[in-house]
Amino acid sequence: MIGNRRFAQFAWGVVAANVLVIVWGAFVRATGSGAGCGDNWPLCQGEVIPRPERIETIIEFSHRITSGLALLAVVALLVWAFRAYPKDHIVRKGAAFSMFFMVLEALIGAALVLLEYVAFNVSVGRAIWMAGHLVNTFLLLAALTLTAWWGQGGQPLQLRRQGAVGWTLLSAFAGMLVLGMSGAITALGDTLVLTGGISPTENTLVATLVELRILHPIIAFIVGALVGLAAWMAMRRRPGRATQQFGRLIIGLYVMQLLLGSLNVALKAPVWLQLVHLAVTSTIWIVLVLLAAAALARKDAVKISEAHPSVAMQGSTLA
Repeated sequence: MIGNRRFAQFAWGVVAANVLVIVWGAFVRATGSGAGCGDNWPLCQGEVIPRPERIETIIEFSHRITSGLALLAVVALLVWAFRAYPKDHIVRKGAAFSMFFMVLEALIGAALVLLEYVAFNVSVGRAIWMAGHLVNTFLLLAALTLTAWWGQGGQPLQLRRQGAVGWTLLSAFAGMLVLGMSGAITALGDTLVLTGGISPTENTLVATLVELRILHPIIAFIVGALVGLAAWMAMRRRPGRATQQFGRLIIGLYVMQLLLGSLNVALKAPVWLQLVHLAVTSTIWIVLVLLAAAALARKDAVKISEAHPSVAMQGSTLA
């Protein structure tokens, strides 16, 4: 399948932009700035362009601006896909799914504000919504990544009769989603305790969140084993050039992530390290999607890495 170079470059730019928006959103949460615009949405403090009197307002409003720009970029991606590719083309489908998850992402963000699940709100509902938000964010990144991959010539996925390669990759994806939700809940506990100054002795839910922190590193090691197994199986049974490179890359990134996680615990989760940790997590997810795209391509697929030598490393540049 012949790719569209300019479209693919734009699509990869949209992927990178969304990673930056995700990281900035984590900064909003980590600094307790989520209520900087009050409970107004899409307005900020009841105004289109607020007069910022607090740093929290500047942080939250800038996040809304970048999120809006990311939404417009996905709209442009969708329009371009429908203009550049014929009916029923896989790139059109990828762009349509990207648009769906982007709209859902905006609605979830709006709900968090309107329900006041921001700043130092302590509630079970907020933990549930944050976990759900993380899942949708990952699905959005997956859709955008596949759109970019297919746009540069990648073949559609063949999900049936993939044997051990398919099952190990599916397990790795499921594990990453569980790990992501666990990380979101852990990050919420860090925000409430370290930034909000809420003592576990003062609030039962905060105490529970602190107690649950031990589960996150345990889940991380289990998921690491699943990701490593999936990468090994893909490299062994789908020995293409792209599969080999993505497999080695994801193993290296995951080892680095485990080290960052240990450092995060030792330093008591400084904001800058939380952001780095999330950026690497997002990159691991993107590379996992690319590994699956290369390993599960249709059997009649052209070897993308041979036709386009630069393809295999484009995903790694997002780190």
